[in-house]
Amino acid sequence: MGDDAGLLGVVSSANVACGFHGGDPTIMRGICETAAARGITVGAHVGYRDLAGFGRREIAVPATQLADDVLYQLAALDGIARVAGTRVRYVKPHGALYNTIVHDAEQAAAVVDAARSYDPTLTILGLPGSEVLRIATVHGLSTVPEAFGDRAYHTDGRLVSRRRPGAVITDPGAVAARCLELATTGTVTSIEGEPVAVRARSLCVHGDTPGAVGLLRRVREVLTEHGITIAAFA
Repeated sequence: MGDDAGLLGVVSSANVACGFHGGDPTIMRGICETAAARGITVGAHVGYRDLAGFGRREIAVPATQLADDVLYQLAALDGIARVAGTRVRYVKPHGALYNTIVHDAEQAAAVVDAARSYDPTLTILGLPGSEVLRIATVHGLSTVPEAFGDRAYHTDGRLVSRRRPGAVITDPGAVAARCLELATTGTVTSIEGEPVAVRARSLCVHGDTPGAVGLLRRVREVLTEHGITIAAFA
């Protein structure tokens, strides 16, 4: 879906697809080996069982099944990561699952249950104010709120649907400017033109966004020029 080798030359943390929405064992092992060699933190990018839709279609999964699906993906990636000389440090749900657990407490609890059952030292990465971060905190897991440099926001803090024009931002200058604004002020301008408070500790750019490697290089350049240190959160 993107230039994994190029991305791994820029990022400090890598969200690795675990086979349900993308990736496969060979891809997972290659990414983990490169991440281990470069000191990049590995996170499990878990999603719905939806290869055809790249995990971006909402699926009504019973909570017990979702917890098992997340556990399966997490354990598979961590096993491969350990063979490669590293390990999974955090969990970040993908696509439709990510958006669902912003507001769906039942599915959010299933994700947290899987992570906590496997390794209670794992960090949960998610949207500020989301149910999954709230529930993870209640259960004693560390949490990190994140922001997106290449995605548009609504004034209420939700991400704009990918079906809407302007939802994905591909101009390197615009993405870098948004990331600088997020890092220095904790705000971003919504698609409606209003400032939105987004208190984040991590900045994400999607690997399948057109020109993602160039976007990330520009983001790193601009943040570094303004004295902002880029480091893994977990």
